[in-house]
Amino acid sequence: MKKKIKFKGRLKSYMCWPLYLTFVWICADGIALRYDRRLGYGMVGFTVFYFALVLFLYVRSKSVVANELISFATQYSSVQKRLLNEFEVPYALLEYSGKILWVNDKFAELMGVDKNYHKSITTLFPTVTRELLTKSDAPTDFKIVNEEEDSIVRLSVKRIYFNSIAEENEIIDTNEADQFLTALYVFDESELYQCKKEITEQKQVSALVYIDNYDEALDSIEDVKRSLLVALIDRRVNQYFAKYDGLVRKIENDKYFVVFKYKYLDSMKEDKFKVLDEVKAIKVGNEMAVTLSIGIGIKSDKYNENYVYARNAIDLALGRGGDQVVIKDHDDILYFGGKSKQVESKTRVKARVKAQALQEIIETCENVLIMGHSITDVDSLGAGIGIYCAAKNLDKKAQIVINDPTSSVRPLMETFSEAKGYPADMFINSEEALEMVSKDTLVMVVDTNRPSYTECPELLRKTGKIVVFDHHRQSSEIIENPILSYIEPYASSACEMVAEVLQYFNDGVKINATEADCIYAGILIDTNNFMTKTGVRTFEAAAFLKRSGAEVTRVRKMLRNDMACYKARAEAVRHAEVYRGSFAISVCPSENVESPTIVGAQAANELLNIIGIKASFVLTEYNDKIYISSRSIDEINVQIIMEKLGGGGHLNVAGAQLTGVTIVQAKRMIQDTLDEMLKEGDIEE
Repeated sequence: MKKKIKFKGRLKSYMCWPLYLTFVWICADGIALRYDRRLGYGMVGFTVFYFALVLFLYVRSKSVVANELISFATQYSSVQKRLLNEFEVPYALLEYSGKILWVNDKFAELMGVDKNYHKSITTLFPTVTRELLTKSDAPTDFKIVNEEEDSIVRLSVKRIYFNSIAEENEIIDTNEADQFLTALYVFDESELYQCKKEITEQKQVSALVYIDNYDEALDSIEDVKRSLLVALIDRRVNQYFAKYDGLVRKIENDKYFVVFKYKYLDSMKEDKFKVLDEVKAIKVGNEMAVTLSIGIGIKSDKYNENYVYARNAIDLALGRGGDQVVIKDHDDILYFGGKSKQVESKTRVKARVKAQALQEIIETCENVLIMGHSITDVDSLGAGIGIYCAAKNLDKKAQIVINDPTSSVRPLMETFSEAKGYPADMFINSEEALEMVSKDTLVMVVDTNRPSYTECPELLRKTGKIVVFDHHRQSSEIIENPILSYIEPYASSACEMVAEVLQYFNDGVKINATEADCIYAGILIDTNNFMTKTGVRTFEAAAFLKRSGAEVTRVRKMLRNDMACYKARAEAVRHAEVYRGSFAISVCPSENVESPTIVGAQAANELLNIIGIKASFVLTEYNDKIYISSRSIDEINVQIIMEKLGGGGHLNVAGAQLTGVTIVQAKRMIQDTLDEMLKEGDIEE
């Protein structure tokens, strides 16, 4: 049905005011009739004539004015359309469904279509769907990036409702259905994108390159060939970074400082920092392969800040065992390499220095609280006992924080009874520890370097004195601002590290047989009876403990499992699945088992005895978490596998904890991670 056109606003007032004046004349007629009837009748006649004339002119003028307005609007619309058509910004008008109704010249030119293109906008921009257009009433901007062509387009979308057009119109009033059109503006920001990209690519990147085993490698070669080995290493490092327009300066015999542009970093990532393998392949009679660690700092506008990031990155690379690259910015950390087994350092200089530093720290503190990781194992307990002995040697009150002792550590804890002279509060829980901590309390963390894994993370926030002793490789999560940190991934166990430190602490700490048994048990468990990660210093630490009274028979009796644990371990081995020919994956039962995570770790060790198995993964469901114990012999770095799942550890001993997933989902996550890393070449079958 054709709608009537109505005037509104000023035009309506202008057209109607002569009619409204009739009421004035009527009032005047009434007054005139009251005083002079003859004059009043004359004015009434004039009023009737005036009203008839005005009404006639109003009716006739209304159609004339309406036609003139329509004519003006048509001409004005043509001018607007022409201006819009020649508008420098690409513009298109879309239907509710996303179908193109009209485009201007710039839009047709940019998109390579003609003016009569009336297909869906999705044919030009696949990501712009009908759902996206109808999602929000508010104007929306979104960007479409084409990385292959280094281009970026910003689309600005705005709805135009028919009824809103009528409401804004001050001349014509019409009622339409609640439909809308979509105005689409296209802004080509490729040039801006290129400028920003170029600015980013030109940013300076700082890198520190360290030779991990410089002294050991030189000691393994003849004197006459040492200079040749050093020259070849220098050449490989310089050639690699020169290829990327880098500036290399040797700052020490085994250290280099490198500067290059950010745009070359992606190329280095693609070749997985080939310089690591190139240096490792240098052979001039050296028995030991040379390995590098590289720390790279990026994404800061300040040169010195990038250098700080590089320093943090190289510390992390060395703390993770070397032979790898760590890239750090303000928020993120990336790892590359780390496939080699770290070479054991045979010098004890570092242990002696750390022992002296620890002695000075304990002497200045009020009391010592020692804690390991949650679900305390034998290594964590043994290391804690060693630190307890060191504090006792200086007449400082020390206590070990353990919340829920498991069956694996309870026999060892029971040996430290009051009958043997040990205080009743030698072992305390987290609540008791929080009551005793103060700013002058030393919190000693052993066998972990991740705050979330500790027995009581709140303790770390209650004191300013924190010392960390650990043998696990560092991850991105670290304990902040320790006054002393001793992290040695080459060590077999935390107990080995503590046993070394005790020999240099206050000219040597004398420990009794009970204490020696506990520390020896920690080494025994973490080395799987001296079969894993053992080195010269491991046996030297064991020899020190034997001299102090450690007895293998007593330790073996304390470490025996009950029947339920033995059956659970056997079940885990029995039901193991072999994935992709060389990875054993199994589930350890946790019903009726007091320490299922420890049994899972034992099962993972057992699975490595099967021919053809390069790595094992045992999953244990316990306390609403899925614990993963992973082991390998020497071919697979299980640490980088576990890091993909949020965990960490060593090259051949690692683990992870998963929450919010089932056993089946966790197993699938392990398989997907293995598939991805095999595809990327991070590990080999």
